[in-house]
Amino acid sequence: MKIFCGRANPTTGSMEWLEEGEDYDYHQEIARSRYADMLHDKDRNVKYYQGIRAAVSRVKERGEKAIVLDIGTGTGLLSMMAASAGADFCYAIEVFKPMANAAVKIVEKNGFSDKIKVINKHSTEVTVGPDGDMQCRANILVTELFDTELIGEGALPTYEHAHKYLVQEGCEAVPHRATVYVQLVESRRMWSWKKLFPVHVEAEDGEKILVPPSEMENCPGVPSVCDIQLNQMPSSDFSTLSDVVTMFSVDFSKPVQSASTYYRVQLEPVKSGKAQIVLSWWDIDMDPSGMINCTMAPYWVKPTSALQWRDHWMQCVYFLPREEPVLQGEKLYLTACRDEYSVWYSLQKAREGGKNAGEEENKADVCVESPVCRCRAHLLWNRPRFGELNDQNRTRQYIKSLRKVLKTDSVCLCISDGSLLPVLAHYLGAKQVQCMQPTRIDLSHPHELQQAFFKANHLEDKIKIIEARPELLKPSHLEDKKISVLVGEPFFTTSLLPWHNLYFWYARTAVSPHLASNVTVLPQSASLHMMIVEFQDLWRIRSPCGTCEGFDVQTMDDMIKDSLNFRESKEAEPHPLWEYPCKSLSDPQEVLTFDFTQTVPQHCLSTEGSVKLLRKGKSHGAVLWMEYHLAADISVSTGLMQLSDEQGNCEWNPHCKQAVYFFSSVIESEIQSDPTAVTYAINFDTKTGEITMDFKL
Repeated sequence: MKIFCGRANPTTGSMEWLEEGEDYDYHQEIARSRYADMLHDKDRNVKYYQGIRAAVSRVKERGEKAIVLDIGTGTGLLSMMAASAGADFCYAIEVFKPMANAAVKIVEKNGFSDKIKVINKHSTEVTVGPDGDMQCRANILVTELFDTELIGEGALPTYEHAHKYLVQEGCEAVPHRATVYVQLVESRRMWSWKKLFPVHVEAEDGEKILVPPSEMENCPGVPSVCDIQLNQMPSSDFSTLSDVVTMFSVDFSKPVQSASTYYRVQLEPVKSGKAQIVLSWWDIDMDPSGMINCTMAPYWVKPTSALQWRDHWMQCVYFLPREEPVLQGEKLYLTACRDEYSVWYSLQKAREGGKNAGEEENKADVCVESPVCRCRAHLLWNRPRFGELNDQNRTRQYIKSLRKVLKTDSVCLCISDGSLLPVLAHYLGAKQVQCMQPTRIDLSHPHELQQAFFKANHLEDKIKIIEARPELLKPSHLEDKKISVLVGEPFFTTSLLPWHNLYFWYARTAVSPHLASNVTVLPQSASLHMMIVEFQDLWRIRSPCGTCEGFDVQTMDDMIKDSLNFRESKEAEPHPLWEYPCKSLSDPQEVLTFDFTQTVPQHCLSTEGSVKLLRKGKSHGAVLWMEYHLAADISVSTGLMQLSDEQGNCEWNPHCKQAVYFFSSVIESEIQSDPTAVTYAINFDTKTGEITMDFKL
């Protein structure tokens, strides 16, 4: 059966209907899953195995049969661990049908079919009894239902239900408990992901300061967690204001409550500063004594222990509703509120009169409601976009370029989503400024944010918002004038891969009847760049596992490979490489150019060539990014900022995701007199806006 799927093409901007096989979304789910990453997580797997062995032993010592319930079994790995540790029987629950089918095959291949029953249901639908899915309640509960925030995948309601209906009272649980830790920090870098800072512009008539609207200043933002590889955040980018404290813990061997609640701890800052951010992570004890512990603590907390790299569990950044100046040694209360799936934080100062008075008075302040964005900016811009708009060096490049091209009689049209360029163009002397935000189709009043910006800076009658898509632009929108300067960052909210922002070129083509014959387009052109790299760790998410703790999981490898071959393996995927260190094995190479002074051509743009490998290492893949040439000798890069050193360590633009194309086989280059080369063929189909690529080693 075929299914028609509608999608807005991010590059061309057109609405398309694609015919997809009925397995399309399942293949996508598998191809983009993190199963391989979990199977490569040695620390997690070893600790789970130790915890399961210990739990089975404790049950056997009581003279009972060990009956295991494994919720969210995935490959069946934890059930196989239990069976080989001597469990009498395991019920392995997996709701995702293709995964449950794979688990059945893996269990059979490893010889555990008589000990493990795979049940393809949601755990809340599992029945117990002589005719049920389970013959009896289990006395060992094994799960791996956690995400970076611990509770974001619904662990709490799942545990709550399991204790009521599926396991015996006083059961053993692996993990036994989870503990959430927090640390209060000040960080301009991380705070710039939530707040918009004022922008200073030197204009003809003195300095102008572009300020955000007041509703944005006081907005609590959105409740979704910001999960990052905190181990890649240099210590120079934040300042710790408190010690690490335990926020709350959950004992999984006892009945669990999922209802909304809050936890509160008292803090004393170890130094004065601005409290802006709560950093958080968790650990799990696999046994009641806490001897078998698996932690997500970042590098500065456990500097002596070797860090296990993992991408399925990272660390959390939470933004306080507002910045609070704090003094060393003063008493503060940090409150964590949670519902079934998310956590958010607030900070209160203790009042005079001792702890209890403070406790009682502050009870009233407890934030039970989850934060809701009232300014719309947090709904439109993701956190890296806030960081990008706050990047002063980047803004300076645009100001410098606009200065070069704007004249006092310039009629300027800006095409980008939620951009500051129209205000900059006005401040730098353009006679008439209009702006278009073509891809913002997801909000009922998409221009309200832009209007609020103009109003906050008293520009509502100076800059006009055109509420039309580029192809529907009419002379009347422009007061019958021709556009002399067309500008874009370009940035569009629908872009996932670096080249999706080439939508600017398609928009420029659509408005070409309205452009003056001597129009200046900024950026004047763009180029696609590429480099071959060796990843420190990111390669694991695509690497077959073979065996895991002695169990054959080849079936899973094959399943991921089939799904990748279905489509994804021939595509690049977006990753923020500042979080995933790599070293360059080749020089960066420009592979395609796009001339914005001309309209999009009818024919495809394609290139082929080869790139020399200059360093020893494993070629895991190619990284691709865009550079925009704003004006003569002023460019901005969405990828490589600089090659740092002889070893080929790279510094990446922290506000953008780069495109990563993983090679299907890894080549180890030993650089001798004759360097190895990688040949490539890259094609940009101007009709579909898609870039296809092929690499041969």
